[in-house]
Amino acid sequence: MRLKILRLTLHSDTPMRGDGAKLRGFFATSFNEYPSLHQHITDKLIYRYPLIQYKMLNGSPLVLGINEGAEVLKEIYNKFKEIKLGDRSYCIMERGVTVKSEEFGCTEEILSYRFATPWIALSQENYVRYKEASEEEKRDLLRRILVGNILSASKGLGYVAKEHIRLDLGMMKDEICMLKGTKVTGFRGEFTTCFAIPDHMGLGKSVSRGFGAVARLK
Repeated sequence: MRLKILRLTLHSDTPMRGDGAKLRGFFATSFNEYPSLHQHITDKLIYRYPLIQYKMLNGSPLVLGINEGAEVLKEIYNKFKEIKLGDRSYCIMERGVTVKSEEFGCTEEILSYRFATPWIALSQENYVRYKEASEEEKRDLLRRILVGNILSASKGLGYVAKEHIRLDLGMMKDEICMLKGTKVTGFRGEFTTCFAIPDHMGLGKSVSRGFGAVARLK
């Protein structure tokens, strides 16, 4: 299937310090009338794959809008002159907006990706399983989780994978990440699969806060 993908990049006169969660907080506070910006209706969480995702890549914010999310970003991308991340404000000197139709789904081509931001793969339950597993078992567990993440994103976007998703993991390195004030284990590394994923789309947990963003290797 084809997805409408809007990428909004923001540049300030000074390097920005913050993360995807702070960036999400700015947009949620500034434009609270758009539920897709913060995944809530009144006080209830919207349980679906996020159509707007916030990333901090090399000190620069990137906001990704998918389908309806792209339309929301079109409406608001130029309605602010500065952004506040935590207790610091940054004047926006330059904005970049691109809108593309991009492929998402099963493909005959083998594609390679890397995680540009840490992939939050493990729940509390499978974290225990992971820690007790052998190296081979860890690799297999992560591979199956990643396939599940792709299927979950597919379901949220209305895509049905009619073929078995073949996927192989490269070397994965774990790192400690902060999520909602709690330390969690994230992973960086590469994987190959016969599935097309647009650059910067997130897989796994907390993708709206910037985790699990993938980048295709050329």
